[in-house]
Amino acid sequence: MTEVTEYVASLPDPERAVVAGLLDRVPALVPDAEQGTSYGMAAYRHRGRPLVAVAVGPRGCTAYPFSSDVTAAVLVTLDGFDATKGGIRFTVDRPLPGEGVRALVTGRRAEIDAALDRRRA
Repeated sequence: MTEVTEYVASLPDPERAVVAGLLDRVPALVPDAEQGTSYGMAAYRHRGRPLVAVAVGPRGCTAYPFSSDVTAAVLVTLDGFDATKGGIRFTVDRPLPGEGVRALVTGRRAEIDAALDRRRA
C-alpha cells in the first residue's frame, strides 16, 4: 500500500467512501500521478510536485490543490462551498461535484506543467 491508499483506508465511513471517490479520479485525470506526501498530507504528485490531497478534520473534508490560484478559480464555479486560502471544504452530505474535482486536478496539473516547462525553455 502507499500513502494515499493507506490514508483513505484509515478513515471511518462515510468519510472513507467520499474521499476515496474523489481521490480515485486522480489517476484517470493524470495517469502519471504518483502517491506520496506533501505538507504532511497523503497526496498525489505530478512531475515531483504536489498535485492534490484531501484531509478530513472536525469541520469536514478539504481538498487541497496546493495552489491558491487554482482554489480561487474553481471555487467561483461552485455554489455554496466554503474555502480556505489553499483548499475547498466539503462534507459527506455535500461532496465536491465531479466537475469541481476535475477542475482542481487538471488546473493544478496545468500549473505544474507550465512552471516546469518554462524552466526548461
